[in-house]
Formats: sequence, C-alpha cells, structure tokens
Amino acid sequence: MGKASSDDFRLDFKGNAVVITPASNVEQMNWELIEQAAEIVMAPIRNQESPMVVVDLSEVSYFGSVFLALLLRCHTAVKSRGGELVLCGPSKMARELLKITALDTLWAIYGTLDEALAAVDA
Repeated sequence: MGKASSDDFRLDFKGNAVVITPASNVEQMNWELIEQAAEIVMAPIRNQESPMVVVDLSEVSYFGSVFLALLLRCHTAVKSRGGELVLCGPSKMARELLKITALDTLWAIYGTLDEALAAVDA
C-alpha cells in the first residue's frame, strides 16, 4: 500500500507561483494514494486566491492514468479558485501522451521552467 509523502513531490515557491516537481517514480503511485498526493500538492494553495501552479515534468520520463488523474484533480482545484495550472519540461513520451489524450489543449505546455514562470507571471 504505502502512503503518499512529500518525497514524491518537491514544492517550491517562485514569486507568485507554486512549482510542483514530481519525483521520477511518480508513476509507481497507486490509485489509493492519489487522494493523499492531491492533498499534499494542493495544501499550499488552499488559501491562495488565483493560484498559479507550474508542474515541472522534467524529472518524469513517463506517466500514465494515475498521474493524469492527479493532474486533473489539481487542475480542478486550481481552476475553482480562479487560478491557472501549466506544465513544463515534458519528455517526448509525456508530450505524446498529453497530445493523444488531448490534455495538451487543457494545459499550456512550456519547454522550460523559466518559460512557464514567465508565462504565469505575465
């Protein structure tokens, strides 16, 4: 079973944005942990108005439905507060998956963290 922990995600504050960097083993998380993981990730923005969230995928080479479910849950939480969630640094495989699932139309995707931060800061 296990338990989701903040080791699975690094959270950094950059200006008015929260940068979430999932660990490379994020795909090994199971469905039971999604709820906990979403709590950990969403905790810092719970009281923010219009939170800006950047999910940095540069350490993740591949992910599947479990991680996508987590992203969608975070997206819903952020949107409900009038915020924005963007992605950056996806691997070729990750970018392909986002395209196949049409999620690349839901989220802006940037090549680098700096580009993403510049966009949410604008």
